[in-house]
Amino acid sequence: MEPKTDSEPPVSVTGLRKSFGEQRVLDGLTFQLDTGKVTCVLGRSGTGKSVLLKLMIGLETPDAGSIRLAGYDISTASPKELNEARMKVGFLFQQSALYDSMTIEENVAFPLRRHTKLSAAERRDRVQQLLVSVGMEKAIAKMPSQISGGMQKRVGLARALALEPAIVMFDEPTAGLDPITAAEIASLIVELRDKRRITSIVVTHDLHTARTIADRLIVLDVGKTLFDGTFGDFNKSEIPFVAQLLKDAA
Repeated sequence: MEPKTDSEPPVSVTGLRKSFGEQRVLDGLTFQLDTGKVTCVLGRSGTGKSVLLKLMIGLETPDAGSIRLAGYDISTASPKELNEARMKVGFLFQQSALYDSMTIEENVAFPLRRHTKLSAAERRDRVQQLLVSVGMEKAIAKMPSQISGGMQKRVGLARALALEPAIVMFDEPTAGLDPITAAEIASLIVELRDKRRITSIVVTHDLHTARTIADRLIVLDVGKTLFDGTFGDFNKSEIPFVAQLLKDAA
């Protein structure tokens, strides 16, 4: 398969369709992610936002359409190619998905042990750097159960960044967090864009967070793209559903 060229978008989704039984959750979705930008995907619960991320990382298979991720068509990629594509992607799950039986250090080191040839000392140094970058270095010896949900999100982000991905996918990164902690997570996402030029896609129902971090908004409704543009365009939109979102967030 041809390697990704510099001019190719980090992610391209074309004609994506996905149904579960009689329920069609995605209906011909098409978009590309902008390099080094934050794209937020909004919509009602059950509109396929999280399913979209699972499709983009190859955890679900589309019924139709294609997804090019880091230069690979993951619908037709071999297991080796899919793994190579995934190595360029960090993923922050809604529930952080930390391993309960591992310390914070062991959680963040997990992808380094699995996918690199770093020595134990090099791994420790890398883990320390990653935890410093998200303000969690003091928790290095703790277990996930000993830290708050917001702290777990930070550790999950450190782990997602372990392999220096070009793309990071966030599934409801501020869900269940208090406003201050949510703002801190939002600041980290913006920092990834500004300091590392990481391309991010953020699935969220939190319009306040989206307003803070998004270069671009995609609004899904009934499996289709209802809106795709900047926040300035969003604020001026006359689409009834968009107007309702703005009213609900006011």
